[in-house]
Amino acid sequence: MRIRGGKSSGQRRAPAFDAEALGHVDSLYRTALRLTRSPADAEDLVQETYLKAFRAADRFEPGTNLRAWLFTILHNTQRNRFRDEARAATMVDTDAAERAADAAVLDVMRSGETPESRLIQDTLAPELQAAIDDLPDPFRQAVWLRDVEEFSYADIARMLGVPLGTVMSRISRARRMLFERLHHLKPANV
Repeated sequence: MRIRGGKSSGQRRAPAFDAEALGHVDSLYRTALRLTRSPADAEDLVQETYLKAFRAADRFEPGTNLRAWLFTILHNTQRNRFRDEARAATMVDTDAAERAADAAVLDVMRSGETPESRLIQDTLAPELQAAIDDLPDPFRQAVWLRDVEEFSYADIARMLGVPLGTVMSRISRARRMLFERLHHLKPANV
């Protein structure tokens, strides 16, 4: 993907800012692809993210986390696109998620293993990728940012514009849903 830089209305950005910002293009694209599920839409989202970032570069506070700032712009841009396109909101049956989570907790208590350790040890990449793709958007976004992009819970809360407790809950529930979907892959001889 090619990102074209440019100066708008006399603004001057430090070359170091541009270089550091553009160093995150692959990570932003991976996340945009997860959000949009379309390579063309992901490229457009990343392009728009960089356009907004470069236009607002004078508002970036040096010494703060540029990567988190870019991801915040990416998520806000995607959120605005959803709103502007008037797409139907994703509905999540929280009661069903809670029942699944409770069942997973009982299974973990019986086995002594955590869902995370079983996922890491026993799943194959294609099954894990498919399971992540099938998660409802709010859960997929949170678990992707934490477990793949390795952002802190606080950074994720700021990026998604939700309370810290909501982020923690979404990540926990997403991991439990992944466990429920993938626990059958454990070899029988273990």
